Amino acid sequence: MALRPHVKTHKSPEIARLQLAEGAAGLSVATIGEAEVFFQHGCTDLFIAYPLHVDEPATERLRVLAERGRIAIGVDSIDGAARAGRHLAPYGVEVVVEVDCGQHRTGCQPDEAGAVAVAAARSGLTVRGVFTFPGHSYGPDTMETAAADEARALATARAAVEREGLEVSVVSGGSTPSLAHLDAGVLTEARPGVYVFGDAQQWELGAMPPGSIALACRATVVSLAGGRAVLDSGSKALAADRAAYSTGSGRLLDHPDARIVQLSEHHAVVDLAGAPLPRVGDQLDVVPNHCCAAVNLADDLWVEEDDALRPWPVAARGRNG
Repeated sequence: MALRPHVKTHKSPEIARLQLAEGAAGLSVATIGEAEVFFQHGCTDLFIAYPLHVDEPATERLRVLAERGRIAIGVDSIDGAARAGRHLAPYGVEVVVEVDCGQHRTGCQPDEAGAVAVAAARSGLTVRGVFTFPGHSYGPDTMETAAADEARALATARAAVEREGLEVSVVSGGSTPSLAHLDAGVLTEARPGVYVFGDAQQWELGAMPPGSIALACRATVVSLAGGRAVLDSGSKALAADRAAYSTGSGRLLDHPDARIVQLSEHHAVVDLAGAPLPRVGDQLDVVPNHCCAAVNLADDLWVEEDDALRPWPVAARGRNG
């Protein structure tokens, strides 16, 4: 199975180069802006895993990218596929049909994938295949069942496209929580993103142990008011994401029973669950609930190497369109 990691997680050309050097077939991005940044840094086989609305400005930006490398975009409707073809057919941009496997966000129904693919092909586009995102895998009891839903949906979608006489070269899916349960008999490509770092959500779900988590916010204790540690890593550092199953707004890497129980813009209040209080000025490593959102708030990732820290720019930060 090919790996095409989703780099919206780290937004870092340095990390992308490591992934490609380890055998990734290409990269997934969320926006044209992210694609432009990674193309600028020499990553030239990208899939924008999003049902883009293609207008004149988007056409010009995608044309430039297609002249420099290989680019594909998502489509999930007949109208969207036809519109993409009218704008992009002359430039060699490929499309991948998105289907809904249970998250109910974007994507056509799996048995409608053939009609969407035909609309794209008739408009002059090359159809690469089908894809989905099992976002409903983000739950304590849904990782395995979401992977099964994904496999069923993608198998149905592939068959629907092939019935129309079109070749399916890519069957793409995957999320970090469902990664261990992917059906290699159906999928040909996986697009996890969070796996590269891990975060408190993966820790809580049991998808990644804390010893595998590679990203933390190094925070300073600024107060011990009320007998709790207050850190300077508020929502403007950690992001405010908190899923229904989360037991806090972040976790401490070296204090697994502790939880952030109150999060403001510049304050994180920590319940240390009976552990001794640190001192004001001490530094603690906080694991954010959602690493993708937290990274988008930072200018640099500070990499520990040879007992020293050095910055890797978050080059695609804020490229949300």
